[in-house]
Amino acid sequence: MTVFFLLPAILLSGFAFPFAGMPGWAQDIGRDMPSTHFLRIARGVLLKGNDFANILGELWPLALFTFVAGTIALLRFRRTLD
Repeated sequence: MTVFFLLPAILLSGFAFPFAGMPGWAQDIGRDMPSTHFLRIARGVLLKGNDFANILGELWPLALFTFVAGTIALLRFRRTLD
């Protein structure tokens, strides 16, 4: 399953190809992936010296994804005592 998530995440995040040069449907899918927002934050901080106010627009999608994934994980988690 990692291959089915990791390869599109790398290709659609703007890491391998410029995000603005992608077709509209690929940009729509890429915006929904957390790796896109993480890459924008990392580039902004490391290359441009952005502060917290500049990365806030990219931080909330990561927080939302973390909340949704964490909620799903907690609901599916089952503790068994063998």
